[in-house]
Amino acid sequence: MNTAAVQQVKRPLPEGFIQALQDKFGERCSLTPAVLEQHGSDESPYPTMAPEAVIYAHSTDEVAWVAHHCHTHHVPLIPYGAGTSLEGHVLAIQGGISLDLSEMDEILAIHAEDFTATVQAGVRRESLNAALAETGLFFPIDPGANATLGGMSATRASGTNAVRYGTMRENVLNLTVVMADGRIVRTAQRAKKSSAGYDLTRLFIGSEGTLGIITELTVRLHPLPEAVSAAVCHFPTVADAVQTVIEVIQMGIDIARVEFMDVQAVRATNAYSKLDLLEKPLLLFEFHGSPSAVQEQAEIVQEIAQVNQGMDFDWADQPEDRSRLWAARHQAYFAGLQLRPGAVSSTTDVCVPISELAQCVVETAEDMAQAPFPSTILGHVGDGNFHVLMLLSPDDPAEWQASEQLNHRIVQRALRAGGTCTGEHGVGLHKREFLPQEFGDSAIDVMQQIKQSLDPHNILNPGKIFFSTE
Repeated sequence: MNTAAVQQVKRPLPEGFIQALQDKFGERCSLTPAVLEQHGSDESPYPTMAPEAVIYAHSTDEVAWVAHHCHTHHVPLIPYGAGTSLEGHVLAIQGGISLDLSEMDEILAIHAEDFTATVQAGVRRESLNAALAETGLFFPIDPGANATLGGMSATRASGTNAVRYGTMRENVLNLTVVMADGRIVRTAQRAKKSSAGYDLTRLFIGSEGTLGIITELTVRLHPLPEAVSAAVCHFPTVADAVQTVIEVIQMGIDIARVEFMDVQAVRATNAYSKLDLLEKPLLLFEFHGSPSAVQEQAEIVQEIAQVNQGMDFDWADQPEDRSRLWAARHQAYFAGLQLRPGAVSSTTDVCVPISELAQCVVETAEDMAQAPFPSTILGHVGDGNFHVLMLLSPDDPAEWQASEQLNHRIVQRALRAGGTCTGEHGVGLHKREFLPQEFGDSAIDVMQQIKQSLDPHNILNPGKIFFSTE
């Protein structure tokens, strides 16, 4: 595959730098080749770009020590959580140190009466919800991977529940952040709102580790709904399915989840998760609320679906049936990979205003039907976000070129519609070129000035979001 446009160019390390890390962290400073390779790769199609050492941090103070040391010597420092990013976020494009926060996995406090929990950055979303099992509360943000909450904040993650519960932006109250020079900053208190000072919390959410390293966070919790019901509805065409979503949202129905899968995604999910879904475009709905509210929502949505040629709903009322269905949806990425064993994946996601969704999805489906490789389209279409998974031969540069041309078409279409080049995957390496068009040069200048002010030596995850060097 020809990804030569992104190459690793390492900065030289000062003499004795690695030894100082080993003296401080002992066995928690790894130079093992397999560990370095693991921390220099993610789910993106880019080749491995390994760091020169991996540090496993156990506290905010340790993170601050590493940051100060790297700042002093101008050494790149890349925060690492679960390694599940899709756009090359954790690749050590300029070498340096990978700072693994996965062992900072303590749930520090659960304030059920305030609907908040405070956790270290390495806590995974499934672990938090397991700890909340007896409280009647849950944390709703659910990207497909069992990601760390620190990584989810850094990439402004969302998932299937975003249409009702929002994204990480709406569900993080405060952060503890280590700055590039080792200063420790707390961005807010636990109160649900504040008019005090700049909103530093939102500055770091979505910054992809380029402005600071998130070590702790307080998140909003939500009550478990009294009643939950899920249903699958199949449609003859992609357009019919997406038009149903548009009408549901425009009617103001407070639906909890609505997910789209095209035929290829359904086929892959059936094979991977041992389901027997009808191989037609489908919507997967979930309704939350009181029993009467859930019934009312479901009846209205079913009527809208029927007007748009939708088939009868296939209900999953039992918890085990719903869990199996949503587990299959969350595994759709890995299911898609099985459509072409040995392939590498290139993914793209965009988000558009709901009124523009049907045209964007339909035209994207037409594009992908002409692609020289298999693909799937799925998405959290209730908030206008959809994803394309392209399965490429690792030995065919022409397929990579074709996939990039398609990625450009999809993104340009979304931008023309008033959308964004990435709804939830983030910028990383893959979407950098689209930011000036989306925001304009003046906004990019402001972003880069913020970066320069907070990280003057460009050590924090360099090369991500911007095309930048020291």
